[in-house]
Amino acid sequence: MFRKLILLALVASSTAAVAQPLPLPFPPLPMPQGTPEEQAACSPDVHKYCERALPDVMQVAQCLQVNRPKISPACRQVLVNHGM
Repeated sequence: MFRKLILLALVASSTAAVAQPLPLPFPPLPMPQGTPEEQAACSPDVHKYCERALPDVMQVAQCLQVNRPKISPACRQVLVNHGM
């Protein structure tokens, strides 16, 4: 009886491990960096305020948000268009 209980516990734990969903993969690199027009609107601001964040797109976006009062109106509009 004890062996059956252990066997049942092992089967249940191995089945639970198999049933767990796998983690989602990271998005493919490089991540999209906007249209050519968006890049043109933000490129001067990126180079002026966020050069050290390159090439990490997420850090660049965060840097632009932090520097939002200083960046150009065109780049601010790009951020707005992307929900930032």
